Formats: sequence, C-alpha cells, structure tokens
Amino acid sequence: MEMKWLEDFVALAETLNFSRAAELRHVTQSAFSRRIKQLEEWVGASLVDRASYPSRLTDAGQRFVPVARETLRQLYHTRRELQVEEGSDARTVRVTALHTLSLTFFPDWFAALSQRLGPLVSIMKPDSGSMEENLTSLVEGECDFLLTYAHDDVPMLLDPEAFEHRSVGSENIVAVSAPDANGAPAHRIEASRKPFAYVAYQRGSFFGQLLDGGIATRLPPFERVHVGSMCVGLKAMATAGWGVAFVPESLAAIELEQGRLVRAAGREWDIPVDIRLYRSRKNRRQVVTRLWSALGRS
Repeated sequence: MEMKWLEDFVALAETLNFSRAAELRHVTQSAFSRRIKQLEEWVGASLVDRASYPSRLTDAGQRFVPVARETLRQLYHTRRELQVEEGSDARTVRVTALHTLSLTFFPDWFAALSQRLGPLVSIMKPDSGSMEENLTSLVEGECDFLLTYAHDDVPMLLDPEAFEHRSVGSENIVAVSAPDANGAPAHRIEASRKPFAYVAYQRGSFFGQLLDGGIATRLPPFERVHVGSMCVGLKAMATAGWGVAFVPESLAAIELEQGRLVRAAGREWDIPVDIRLYRSRKNRRQVVTRLWSALGRS
C-alpha cells in the first residue's frame, strides 16, 4: 500500500474521469491507471467499472471511498501533530476565545505566560457568537484551549471526564447607558420608572444565556431596541444612546472614566463571572501540557 494510491483513488472518485484525475495528480494517464490497478490488487476487489463511460465506481469502490478519505485524513493529521511538536510550531497554541476576552484579558495574560515559559505564539480562532459553536471547536480539536466567561446560569456542556478547566480571572458584568445632559443615565433600570430601552444579546451567546437566566426574572419591564451577539457592538449601541446594555466592566472602563458611559443601575445589578480556560484531557501536545502545568503553579 502507498499513500499516493489512496490519493489517486480519491481524485478519481471525485472526477469519475481517468484523464482529468491523472491531470490533477500530475502524472500520465497510463501511470495513473497502473496505480489504480495496484490499489485494486492490494484491496482484492475491483473499485472502478471500466466497461462504463463515463467511469463509475463499483459497489466495492463506493464503500472504499470514505475509508480512503478517512485514512488520509488521519495520516495527515498525525503527521502534522508530530511535525508541530518537533518544528517551529512547538511554541504555538490555538485558542478559541470570547471576543471580549480576546480584547480585554488575553493580550496581557498571554504576555505574562510568555515571560514565564519562554516565547509563545498564539493563533486566535474567531468567536462565532454562539456558545455551542465555541464549545464544538474545543470538542473537535480545532483549538487547544477555550477561553470563556463562566457562570452558574450558563451550563458548560462538556464532559468533566474528558475536559478540565482552570479559573484564570474574574470580571463584573455591569449595566451601562449614555448620560443625559446632566450626566445622569439617559436610560436606567428602575422599577418605578416606565419600561427602559434594552440593548440585548442573542440567546445563543454566552451573555444571552446569562441574562436570560437568573437576572431576567428580576428585571423591571423593558423594550428591546437592539439585539446583537458581541459585547463591543452592544457597548457601541449604548454609547450612541440607544438604551441600557450589560457589558464587562473592563470593556467599558475607558468610556466610564471619560463619562461617555455611566452606570445605569446600582451595584446590586452587577453580575460576577469567572474567566476560565478549558482544555481536552486527551491533548498531549508538549506546549499545552507545559502551559497547563504553569497555570497550576500560579
């Protein structure tokens, strides 16, 4: 068995044309046909019906296609992992992070880790805005770590036997509004007032689930004027005067200091959240293990 035979067969399965597949594989058609025949001899079954035109796969060939594709995928994936550990990528970690954390928390936190462990390289996977998709990126191995907020009202649907986490920080989620002419909140959470204008999160996002959890039952009447998935977008809407938004305090720190945003409710409405780093227990990359151990000593 040679890998190139599998690659040839996959190309033929996709084109159903010997000459086109040979062209894609950069070999002559005669050499391509010979290699397909060698594969059939190794498998012990005919994979291609040569009596038909255009070419078509036999029943055995159709059954063998997913096997060939998965075999190639696993081989390339394993080779990549081994090369990563031995090559320049040995210092690289892949992180899926909530968008806000990638702006407010990650840069300084990762810089401190690099100082402790030696130079590290990060690849940041964009936040999809959906907690389910962010969790899937960790479950399917698209990233080494998931950096996220955590709260009891937002379930983390990860098997604790397969995944573990460390708390790496904390944050307060605060209600903010643009100020009126006197510097008071133009919109505020206050039971005695008329319904307030509310800049809300999409339900599938972390903050959407958080605010639809315990706090939603305590909110006085409100009117949704905007729905989004990113904290930075909701902060911009609040700054423009649209209504009250709940955002991480660190994200709104500059606007609060400059007076472009003010608190729209008392501190009893603040929501404390953890900042957590999750990883798969099966991830044995050396740089991942080293970083995880360093966090355990901090």
